[in-house]
Amino acid sequence: MWRLFYNIVLLAVSPVIVAILLAKQRCRRGLLQRLGLQNSQSGLSGLSGLSRRPDQPDRPNAPDRPVIWIHAVSLGEVVAVTPLVNELHRRHPEHRLVVSTVTETGREAVEQRLAGVADHCYAPLDFPCAVSRFIERLQPSLYLFVETELWPNLLWHLRRRGVPTALVNGRLSTRSFARQQWAPVRSFYRTMLQTLSLCLMQSDRDVDRIIALGAEASRVRRTGNIKFDQPIPAVTESGTTRTRLGLQDTEQLFVAGSTHPGEEETLVECYRALVTQYPSAVLLLAPRHIERAESVEAMIRVHGLAVQRRSAIGQAGAPRSTGPRVLVLDSRGELAAIYREAVVAFVGGTLVPIGGHNLLEPAQWAKPVLFGPYTDHCAEIADLLIQAGGGRRVLYAEDLTRQVLALFSDDEERERMGRSARQVVEQNQGALQQTLEAIDRLLTPQQGTSGSPLADRSLPLMAGR
Repeated sequence: MWRLFYNIVLLAVSPVIVAILLAKQRCRRGLLQRLGLQNSQSGLSGLSGLSRRPDQPDRPNAPDRPVIWIHAVSLGEVVAVTPLVNELHRRHPEHRLVVSTVTETGREAVEQRLAGVADHCYAPLDFPCAVSRFIERLQPSLYLFVETELWPNLLWHLRRRGVPTALVNGRLSTRSFARQQWAPVRSFYRTMLQTLSLCLMQSDRDVDRIIALGAEASRVRRTGNIKFDQPIPAVTESGTTRTRLGLQDTEQLFVAGSTHPGEEETLVECYRALVTQYPSAVLLLAPRHIERAESVEAMIRVHGLAVQRRSAIGQAGAPRSTGPRVLVLDSRGELAAIYREAVVAFVGGTLVPIGGHNLLEPAQWAKPVLFGPYTDHCAEIADLLIQAGGGRRVLYAEDLTRQVLALFSDDEERERMGRSARQVVEQNQGALQQTLEAIDRLLTPQQGTSGSPLADRSLPLMAGR
């Protein structure tokens, strides 16, 4: 019943879905592929619909190689899952790895971070025909998806074909969980969750929530958050990074990463107060979506501040900027390494009700981490940083300014907070290893029971509870 109802509703709203995707620049590319309308053409390699970078060496088109399909929605999910994909490549060289994304930023992250390790494709929209065609072309032997990206038709089709599926680094936000408390919605979710072979969750809270929504408790395991196992970004010398940003030796950098509308205005006002006491301070704003760089730049100028885009620094004929100014990071792939140069770091999506982004990127560089009240997407990490004294929650604009000024004035406190933040990262590593062990069980199930990966009840379930 639910399958029929879902597809009737999906058909009715399909024009709206396509219109929304066309309206979002970061979702336009690959739309034909996502609709199942694009077949093998030039620019696609290997299996139909897969792409590689032009400079990437050609790989053998080996349809007999089993495929592990990993779905990561966008940039954040690709960053989180990159160590896992690298380890799968090392452990299971006999498999072909395919990483699907929804957005253009996700595609770029796959091609930058996983070149030569995994192929990229755009994930199919959840229309029955698109899903069926995609699975028929890809023929996956295992499907992994990151952070509760549930698509009913996809999961139903995989279940019907006998493909094991695993939720990796799973989480359920408070808002999402609250929306699913209505009995019909819970019943609908149960039909999806019961298709899953494994649910590998970040925290005890996430374990309890996904079981409450209908996942079988025997298939749920707390593995922790694989974001703690991210390798420190490879960087050149600190001086080279500062040169790329156009910074003088004496200038101090305040980095605000993954920001959204409504936050940037607050951060600019905070910076205006900061430079009255610390004229050598420079603010770097990194909008979560870099296509907003132009509007962010315009807003900064309205506030009467000098502004420079990262892409313009070092260009022929561009003047070397000095004095108080705001840098707008309009390039991808640099933020994680730039946090190394921060005196103080703020992580966005937290002063507005987004839910927060990656608090661990500055923490792994031993930087004091500030964030707002909206941290539902990273609640456990935020709590750990606060408890350890490596992070602070700011509740409103004046509080942000007060905390930034206090940290700029106290070298000893900044160093103490930074050490504590780094310890949080180091003390919570290990999720990657547990996740890999669980996936290995799906790839090499015990034989002689039901023949299903789920028949292996020796898997250590509900670990850490």
